[in-house]
Amino acid sequence: MKGKILVIDDNDTIRDGIIKVISKMGHEVKGARNGREGLSLFNGSSFDFIISDLKMADLSGIELLKKIKETNKDTLIMIITAYGNVETAVEAMKLGAFDFITKPFSPELLRLKVEKALEVTRINFENTKLINENIYFKEQEKQTYEENKIIGSSEALNKILEQARKVALADSSVLITGESGTGKELIAREIHNLSLRKDKPFIKVDCSSLAEGVLESELFGHEKGAFTGAFYKKIGRFELADGGTLFVDEIGNLSQLIQLKLLRVLQEKEFERVGGTKTIKVDVRIISATNKNLEEEVLKKNFREDLFYRLHIIPIHLPSLRERPEDIEILSQYFLEKLSKKTKKKVSEIAPKGMEILKNYR
Repeated sequence: MKGKILVIDDNDTIRDGIIKVISKMGHEVKGARNGREGLSLFNGSSFDFIISDLKMADLSGIELLKKIKETNKDTLIMIITAYGNVETAVEAMKLGAFDFITKPFSPELLRLKVEKALEVTRINFENTKLINENIYFKEQEKQTYEENKIIGSSEALNKILEQARKVALADSSVLITGESGTGKELIAREIHNLSLRKDKPFIKVDCSSLAEGVLESELFGHEKGAFTGAFYKKIGRFELADGGTLFVDEIGNLSQLIQLKLLRVLQEKEFERVGGTKTIKVDVRIISATNKNLEEEVLKKNFREDLFYRLHIIPIHLPSLRERPEDIEILSQYFLEKLSKKTKKKVSEIAPKGMEILKNYR
């Protein structure tokens, strides 16, 4: 794991020596000349591991440790000192220090400590990701296979399903258009289930129900302390969908800011979490859906033209139910049986007059 490490020491020689060793390991490393500068760097960015001197004129390592732990208790911090004693080490560990070593120390010991800290960081990240995945997939468990079935046998629907089968293996972005309720998510799931990504996650996000700030966090995740109320690191939908498919519903509602960030992910396949500086690379297929006319939205300058063409590589338009009336009877029977089970009432069919009314209803 390549990490981002902060080294805080008011001794230039020692600080530069530590930075040199860590840089040679291939990690990104920044240095601070005193405790307050280190605290400022920490508050302005995110680090996987912090190495701090104990004795510094402006802010001691113990004071720095307390302040950092108040902001983010999960940050790993190692205290280094030339004045080591058991009492100081015990105090540092009680306050949450990851480790405590005395000067002078060998480059080999430093490398060992860095590798150990980054391994702990990796495990913590995987656990956080697993927790986020469990929360998301528990929400999805409510949607059973029966609820995701595509019901109908009309020629119009069969053409759509045939189109879905053809585009499934293409791995290009798909834009599904159609009125609300035409089954855009069902078709998106069908494309995923027929694709080479079928064994990877199918993750969805609804752009119509979330404010800009919330949606940004949902899509890209955020670091702990990124904003008021960000009490923990959140893994976004893009990371959860890595290797699989991300279904972005009602994409026509995206703000200009989110459109720009989404365009970057489509072009570069990378992004940063809100409040973070570490670039995260992902392999995600985007299937988007909207009930808006995005071409008109582009002309009105409400939707970016470059993003539209990135999303519109494979377009699929879903016909409304009134355009495929042959499916009304089979859909009605499906919902009747479902409702009968739910209400525990034995209703087996719809009267001919009732079916006639349904078929003639716009």
